[in-house]
Amino acid sequence: MELKDFPEDLQPYLIPTPSGEMVYRCLECGAEYGIDQLLYTCPRCQGLFLLEDKAADRLRQHPGSFWQRLFNYRKMLNVPAVKGIFLYHELIAPVIPPEDIIFLGEGHTPQVAANSRLQDEVGMAFGYKNDGQNPSASFKDRGMAAALSYLNYLIRTRNLEGVLAICASTGDTSAAAALYAAYLGNKLASAVLLPHGKVTPQQLSQPLGSGARVFEIPGVFDDCMRVVEALSERYHVALLNSKNSWRIRGQESYAYEIAQWYDFHLPNKVIVVPIGNAGNITAVLEGLLRFHDLGIIDTLPRVLGVQSHHADPVFRYYQEQNPTQRIFVPVTVKASVAQAAMIGRPVSMPRVIRRVEEYLRRAGEGSFAVVQVTEQEIMDSMLLANRNGHIACTQGGESLAGLRAARREGLVRRDEEAVLDATAHALKFSSFQQMYFDNSFPPEFEVVPKPEYQNHPQLLTPQANLASASPSSPAEQQAFTQDLVAQLAAILGLKSKG
Repeated sequence: MELKDFPEDLQPYLIPTPSGEMVYRCLECGAEYGIDQLLYTCPRCQGLFLLEDKAADRLRQHPGSFWQRLFNYRKMLNVPAVKGIFLYHELIAPVIPPEDIIFLGEGHTPQVAANSRLQDEVGMAFGYKNDGQNPSASFKDRGMAAALSYLNYLIRTRNLEGVLAICASTGDTSAAAALYAAYLGNKLASAVLLPHGKVTPQQLSQPLGSGARVFEIPGVFDDCMRVVEALSERYHVALLNSKNSWRIRGQESYAYEIAQWYDFHLPNKVIVVPIGNAGNITAVLEGLLRFHDLGIIDTLPRVLGVQSHHADPVFRYYQEQNPTQRIFVPVTVKASVAQAAMIGRPVSMPRVIRRVEEYLRRAGEGSFAVVQVTEQEIMDSMLLANRNGHIACTQGGESLAGLRAARREGLVRRDEEAVLDATAHALKFSSFQQMYFDNSFPPEFEVVPKPEYQNHPQLLTPQANLASASPSSPAEQQAFTQDLVAQLAAILGLKSKG
């Protein structure tokens, strides 16, 4: 559609123009800093930032119904700057001009309802939001689209040269960072730091393929994170982990899309999110609160976080029922199939604490909870989902395991409907599926395959006199085919048409 074909009252707003006054706001001391520099923690107290639009009141000049209509009509535009997460430009990064926005096809991933058999198994209606259908096959692209669009804007407006973007990763962050950095070409160099032997081969191949400098170190993600944090404090680098506030802004789009999927009506809805570095759960809470602020939604859904018992610091924190007695204590992680969530010291924990406080204040007791699941439950749930037509990764399995645990514990009701976060594509974690099929998990994973979920290819062997791999004559080809057809019919129990 052309602009002239849209409602006249919306035409001036469909293509966003730079607006607002964005600043970094420290969560600890409240200090404010301009966005014309790369900052990740408060220079005064080392507290974490959230980005704040000091001119946000201008957005309240329009009612929630206006924003609903604008976002719905904007989806019809064939303008790259608003085709992805920046459909919600005014809420994500209103200061960035459309010409600086990077769009690689991220955002607006589908929600796929579970079939009736799987819903009966769990005991409630639910579906997956498949964020593995983002360009680098994970939800991390949402944050990178915002962070790299901001860097693109900063590089242009400040004539920066020789900028290096760096991140620590369990796999998905590095793939997204390298992909978006590669799109900027010679404006930006990219480097990633990975825990040696703890990233799947599929994930490792991605930053290598995008041309990033890839470094592996002994240890786990938390060790990598400490290194890049120290590096960003001492040298001029662009840190692309969720410590970067622009990442959080981009990932808020996940919550916006869920709301829009349901026509902005969220009563009796539950959003289930696996927790690793805690950036995504922060973004979901922040996005829902921001929509609520503007009257775009009038009901806040229940939000359920999930952690493996091998990496569960957030679960342990919220196990203490008395908020005044809660003390955050990092944990030493164990091997986990949910590698993206295998983090014992979540960088965004201070953000989570603040956002949960506000969420509970508005939505009431029980509107937020964290459940713990086992590694066995994660793998079984991933395979159960995929046996029913989904493409869930291990973190998607963690989400389903969490929903099942929440049902057992009475945290969610049968009459509610859940949206589960499949953070990445199943193919990224196919090595864990193969370990399950082959019963080759090392003992530390504590996973014992269930026979009903195992699967293997079956080799069909022709009769000895037909064993040629490439039968040449028509007679040989016919005999070869008829022999294998007979074998398949017998194995599969097929009935003849004759």
